[in-house]
This record gives sequence, structure tokens and C-alpha cells, in this order.
Amino acid sequence: MYLTGWGRCSGIEAKGVFFKSSSLLRDYLKLPQDYIVYGMGRSYGDSALNKNIIFSRRYNKLIQFNESTGILFCESGVTLSEIIDIFLPRGWFLPVVPGTKQITIGGAIASDVHGKNHHKVGCFSEFVVSFELMLPSGEILSCNREQNQELFYATCGGMGLTGIILTVTFCLQPIKNAYLRETIIRCDDLDEILGLFHEKQDATYSVGWIDCLARGGQLGRSVLMLGEHANSGPLGREKSKTMSIPINLPGFFLNKYSIAAFNKIYYETHPTFTEGRLVPLDKFFFPLDKINSWNRMYGRRGFTQYQFVLPKEGSYSGLKNILNKVAKTGFGSFLAVIKLFGKENNNYLSFPLEGFTIALDFKIQPKLFSLLDELDLIVADHGGRLYLAKDVRMHKEFFRKSYPRWETFAKMRENLKLNNKFNSIQSRRLGL
Repeated sequence: MYLTGWGRCSGIEAKGVFFKSSSLLRDYLKLPQDYIVYGMGRSYGDSALNKNIIFSRRYNKLIQFNESTGILFCESGVTLSEIIDIFLPRGWFLPVVPGTKQITIGGAIASDVHGKNHHKVGCFSEFVVSFELMLPSGEILSCNREQNQELFYATCGGMGLTGIILTVTFCLQPIKNAYLRETIIRCDDLDEILGLFHEKQDATYSVGWIDCLARGGQLGRSVLMLGEHANSGPLGREKSKTMSIPINLPGFFLNKYSIAAFNKIYYETHPTFTEGRLVPLDKFFFPLDKINSWNRMYGRRGFTQYQFVLPKEGSYSGLKNILNKVAKTGFGSFLAVIKLFGKENNNYLSFPLEGFTIALDFKIQPKLFSLLDELDLIVADHGGRLYLAKDVRMHKEFFRKSYPRWETFAKMRENLKLNNKFNSIQSRRLGL
């Protein structure tokens, strides 16, 4: 079979196996080849690609839930979508969600996903109590912050390179309904939205859309969205209609003119200020999940998402330089999101730093990677880094400079012989 990442710009002919039991998984690991685990295929680049794949989706049982504490015990192939469908009507929701609910719990840990509330609560791993991890020998270890601590910190954000996550125990959060109170503030430029992120740090959720083609006095014009769980309302969710993109759209569909037109319309159709409007949970957290196969809109060659973070101190100049460079090239991003991160955690390869992150989607086209190389230099100069779950072309030297604990991670893999059994295209490219 031919497998790709979500960006569809990197792929490989692969052989895949499924498992429903740990004993079957042990049998696979006795074979001489190496593997990487593949869940829902939402990693954008090549972090879940290898010639040999272990598909985790059939390992998807809910085992136990404590109604008093909100602690859920489940297998790693369960998706965020399935958890929301089952537990939201009972008054429980995930404490951290990324921009899609179509990922597995194992994938959420491997990527140590973050959400619109990172500045308040951190990454998903902050709510993980423990997990069971199968090593190349077939041994199963229980990992938490006290027991097998090194493996715990390496696995959270470790991109599937430390073993196979079998079961996970983590916390859900109680909520009163399936709606949020959203406040929208339209911002004239980069300086205004960065100032508002600081001013509104008490907001539970915050995220901004940013016009990456705006220049001059409008550089960084944007729309800030703040959210709070509503105090009253139904727990049932509205049935929202979904649409599909059945084919790859023509390459000319997304160009600097169409993106500029979209950005202008998107910016101007948002009100200057709206406070506390009631919006469905799915609309606030997962707007793109309404469009099946939305990655096809980037055409046959696919796309890549360039997500970087810059430390808070000095981040304004770095963000300004990057947005200026993107705007001048005309390689506009159809989807550009900015968020404020809180403090860095203890995990070896987790992405967030205390500061600002921007995610830019670019369709694959000539000279794009040259532009991204230039952006790498700006990110590196400001002490930032790129998100491994979105990466498809990061250079080994940049990775090693920006992830200071990479060597500890690599040595642990070597000592436990994990590098003999668990690898991806990405891990080979980065020298892990």
C-alpha cells in the first residue's frame, strides 16, 4: 500500500499489520524489520511513515471510567472523536484538544499535542496519569512520573520512537454543556494582537487567525478569538453538516490572488468586537473537521505546515521578520494560526516554549523549501523550533540546535535498543 502523511507531499510503499492483542504485537516485534505506529494518519509529514507499519486503530477499547474523578483508562487506538461522542453527553470533555479530533490517544501522547489553552494548562501529557509501553523485547512497562520516569518523558512527544503505547490512563475535565462563550476582537496589526494575548491571558482558550499576506501598516492584521465554557445549556451537540472534497483541486486554485481575496473577506466579515456569543464546541475547536479530506484542496502535490515557536522575549521582531518575508514572496498561507504558549514541560522532545507559535500552511510549489530554509534561520536566531508532528523537511542540524535534549533522547533509544525496532522516515532524516 502507498501511505502518506496528512500533507500528502511525502509518501512510501509500506506493508502494514493490525493488532488487537498484546500477544499478537509481540509476534510482530520478533520479526527482523523495524516499524513505526500509524494511527489516524494526521501527522502532516513523515513522522508516521516507514516501510513497515503497525496500525493501532483496532486496539481501541474503553476499559474503565471513574465518574467521580474523570479518570479514563483505555487502549491507545481510541480516537478523541470517539471519547467526545461518548463522554460529552455525560458532562465530560478532553482537557486539551488540538485542531482536529480525528487522532488517537496514542498519537496525542506521541505528539504531545497542545491546544488553545496551552498558556493555562500546558500540553496533553500534563493530564496523563500513566501508560503501558511495549518495548522491542515484548516486555510491557508501566510508565508515569515516578515509575520508568525517563521513558515517560521520552514517550510524551517522542513521535512513536520509544515503543508501542498500549493503554493510557488520563483525566477528563467536567463541563456543563456543549457550548462556549466566544469573544472576537479584530486586530489592526501584529503589535495589537500580541498585546491582546498578554492582556487576555486569563481567558481559558485563545487563538488568532492572521493574514500572512498583509504588509506595511497592516502587517499581522488578525482576528483574536477567546473562549470560555458556557455555564448553562444542553450537553447534546448540534448535528452539523459536513462536506467533502472528493478530488484533488487544480494546482492553480490556491494562489496569492485567491488567498489574498479570502484573507480580505475573512478579516472584514468579522466584527470589530463581539463579546460572549454562544458557539457550539465543535465549531470553536474543530472547524476543519467539517470538511472531509480538506487536504485535497492543496492539489496533487500536497502541502506542508510550517509551525514554529519563538520564546516570548524578543518574539515580536522574529514574528515580524517572518511575516514580512512570507508576504514578500507571495507564498500566502491559506490557513495561518497564532497562539500563546505557557511554560515548557519536562518532556525531551515536546514542542512548546513559553512564547508565540504560528502555523502556516503552504501548498508545495517551486522554491517553497528555499523560503522555509530562510525562515529556519530566523527561527534559529530567535531561539525557536519547529513542531515534529508537522515537519517534513527540517534539517538535522537545526533540529539538534533547537531541541537541546535530543542527545539524551537518542542515547536512551540506543541503550534500550529502541532504535533497532522503532524508526520513521523522519527519525532517520533527523539522525535519531
